[in-house]
Amino acid sequence: MITRKIIKTDKAPEPVGPYNQAIAATGQMLFISGQIAIDTKTNQIVYREDVSKQTEQVMANLEAILTEANTNWSNVVKTTVYLKNMDDFATVNNVYAKYFDPENAPARACVEVARLPKDVLVEIDCIAVI
Repeated sequence: MITRKIIKTDKAPEPVGPYNQAIAATGQMLFISGQIAIDTKTNQIVYREDVSKQTEQVMANLEAILTEANTNWSNVVKTTVYLKNMDDFATVNNVYAKYFDPENAPARACVEVARLPKDVLVEIDCIAVI
C-alpha cells in the first residue's frame, strides 16, 4: 500500500513553481534516470532549439517508464530538473505543470548546468512510490 503525505510549513519559503516543499511516502521506490528529448522512434534528439517541446518529449519519456512500472504521475514524490539556461525556468514550468496537480505536486529541485548529454536544453529525473 502506498501512502503519500504533503508536508507544508510557513517556516520555509513557498514553492516558486508547480511543486511542494516535501512529500512523506511509504512503499516500494522507483528511481527513474534522467530523461532527455530523445524520440524513441528515431533514437534522435528532437526540437534542438525549443525547450518547451523538449520538455514535452522528456515528460513523455518519463510517463512511458512510469506506465511500464504500473504507476503514474500521482505517485511521483521527487523530481530534479536540469536546465542548460535558467532563463528557461518559466517555460519548463508551464509544461511541467500540465502533469501535476498543484496541491499534490512532488518535491523538486531545479538547477542550471554547464552542459547536458547530447547538448539538450533540459533533463528531468524522478522518484516515484509504487
